[in-house]
Amino acid sequence: MTVPARRCPGTQLQPRTPSALRLLTVNCHKGFNWLNRRFILPELREAVRTLSCDLVFLQEVLGEHQRLFPEGTWQPQYEFLADSMWPEYAYGRNAVYPEGHHGNALLSRFPIVDHYNLDVSVRGNEERGLLYARLDWPGHGPCHAICVHLGLRESHRQRQAQLLCELLHTLPTSEPLIVAGDFNDWRMRLHPALTECGLTEAFVSTSGRPARSFPARLPLLPLDRIYVRNLAVRAPQVLIRQPWSHLSDHAPLVTEVLL
Repeated sequence: MTVPARRCPGTQLQPRTPSALRLLTVNCHKGFNWLNRRFILPELREAVRTLSCDLVFLQEVLGEHQRLFPEGTWQPQYEFLADSMWPEYAYGRNAVYPEGHHGNALLSRFPIVDHYNLDVSVRGNEERGLLYARLDWPGHGPCHAICVHLGLRESHRQRQAQLLCELLHTLPTSEPLIVAGDFNDWRMRLHPALTECGLTEAFVSTSGRPARSFPARLPLLPLDRIYVRNLAVRAPQVLIRQPWSHLSDHAPLVTEVLL
């Protein structure tokens, strides 16, 4: 059963064109609010559903956690978020610990033909990954998506961005591509290298500067990005009003991309 789309207050979205795809990227913060005081994943799911997106990029989504959720009560967070709205999903496990694991995920209305997770961790430090998926965009053919969560140290991010560019070079240069997620690149040091790889950043291309997305209640730092190749961008937004400002420590980014 498909749940009718509803819009959150303050979120203005234009109608889709036939060749448009609506996408969202959000750091889930493992389903807790920005101070880790309250589990808000059901509220996050309801808010995400109101946007009626075709493709959702998730970071810090729990795949398993035995301490927080006793045996028999657990459902992977990406499955819970996908519910009946997104029939296709892919998960890339990044961080593994005794209680469980978390990573990146993609939720899609379109068939996911293939996917894999590229480990870009720096040994002895936080685990990070690039979740790649090849989608079948009905009526338009292949579309490539990469969900990104890069490290906190700049030297690690530089190496991870290099691995991202190496991955991009293996993909067909004529087909649409979306790279979105939490880059942790608040000083925009990675941006020149990524543009040299043929990527265009959604907010930079439309407003001349990246979106400020962290912290969610008073965004000051541009941590989250949406990059595209062979696609145009329409009306990118940072979702900073309630309920979004209370659902994670990052403000989500939403936009439409067009062929």
